[in-house]
Amino acid sequence: MGDALAIGGIAVAILAALVVCLVFFHYGALWFQAYMSSADVSLMSLIGMSFRQVKPSMIVTAQIMGRQAGLNIDRKSGISTARLEAHFLAGGDVMHVLRAIISAHRAGIDLDFDRAAAIDLAGRDVLDAVRTSVSPKVIDCPGPGRSGKTTLTGVSKDGVELRVAARVTVRTNLDQLVGGATEETIIARVGQGIITAIGAAQTHMEVMEMPDRISRSVLARGLDSNTAFEIVSIDIADIDVGENIGARLQSDQAEADTRTARARAEARRAEAIACQQEMKAKVAQSRAMLVLAEAEIPTALAVAFRAGQLHARRPTTTKNPRRRDTPLVVSSSDQNANPRQSRVDGVAPVNPNPKAKRDYE
Repeated sequence: MGDALAIGGIAVAILAALVVCLVFFHYGALWFQAYMSSADVSLMSLIGMSFRQVKPSMIVTAQIMGRQAGLNIDRKSGISTARLEAHFLAGGDVMHVLRAIISAHRAGIDLDFDRAAAIDLAGRDVLDAVRTSVSPKVIDCPGPGRSGKTTLTGVSKDGVELRVAARVTVRTNLDQLVGGATEETIIARVGQGIITAIGAAQTHMEVMEMPDRISRSVLARGLDSNTAFEIVSIDIADIDVGENIGARLQSDQAEADTRTARARAEARRAEAIACQQEMKAKVAQSRAMLVLAEAEIPTALAVAFRAGQLHARRPTTTKNPRRRDTPLVVSSSDQNANPRQSRVDGVAPVNPNPKAKRDYE
């Protein structure tokens, strides 16, 4: 019985020794590397990383990088192993964040682990942001790769078109990197400011003579507010004179006014022709009424003769009172007849006084 227990104890000891050897063989090199680099990584934490699906080699390498760069990697207040594991499990890039923190630390930029991790988890390239903050980059405005245009077009007050190409030097604003606007917003705002500055110029020669007026005007607007960048400078790279938009617009307006005047003249001409035709119709109508009235004269004379209202006589002359070729004179028996009655159908007017009337057989 005692031999069996001894054999069992020896087997357990051998098994434990094998397990310890395997663990030390698997994690011993990493632990020894961390120990020699003064990185605060324990052997038990390395074993626990495997169970949490965390790469121990990456965490150890990050701790060694932080220690060698002079970062605070204490377990309580520094970049501890637990914080690195948490960032890795959240989907972040631990090595990218450590490189960004080291670059910021060397450049004298205040960037702690929490802010760097937040920037990385927000989908921004924190290392590129730090590099841009240290070494500002140049953005072409407008961006040929984004809009397909190579110049901005503005029109001064004298109507001359100017084509401007600008270069904007920016550096990253780490405080606004999370939630701040991107490069597209910077390009749009700078382009808007340049076009506004060109439009405010009295003549295009003012812009050609002093391009820095555009830069000063745009910088004074504070276009980098609420963006992830800080505008360092705006430089006008090229200015080209385009066409005279004002002259073209005036020419188009003159042509439009000419067409409008022609249309109005044509309308008045049509109205005049219509009025002329209407007057001709009225003249024809008046002539027809005149013909009808003339046709009624014989009938009216006949009715007047029958009614005794008109009498025919020959006027007497001193030479030959009985002369038969004297024309007949028609007189009215009406006392109120007009003595100035005009000749009707060739018959001369006579005195309407019945006392001076002489019957003629």
